[in-house]
Amino acid sequence: MQRSAYKTRQLDLLMTYLESTQGQHFTADDVRKHFEEEKINIGVATIYRQLEKLVADGTLQKYFIDDHSAACFEYSGKDCAHCKPHFHLKCEVCGNLFHIECEELDQLIAHLSEKHDFDLNTVRTVLYGKCKKCRNLN
Repeated sequence: MQRSAYKTRQLDLLMTYLESTQGQHFTADDVRKHFEEEKINIGVATIYRQLEKLVADGTLQKYFIDDHSAACFEYSGKDCAHCKPHFHLKCEVCGNLFHIECEELDQLIAHLSEKHDFDLNTVRTVLYGKCKKCRNLN
């Protein structure tokens, strides 16, 4: 990760927040709401600009789940090049996005590569259905 030597208080606050979200997905609006709730003044344009810079330097991964949802991000830490591939599950009822890593899915990735000569892009892989909470509501 290569970050500019120029650091601002806002970038420090943003990095502290992002580090606390490791393993979770969030949108730029989630970041805005967090700082608003904390009564910290960081402009929306600054948030978007910093998020895009952090995507460019590998600190964040950016996901486009579907055509109707805002882009979401995931903090990858300092070693994004070694992030483990994972799938995303999106609940069609509540819209929550879940991050899933499991051996069976790793086997699916390997199978697609070995038997079908196809390398799956797990960053863009989303499986749709109903989460446990929403299934229990019916």
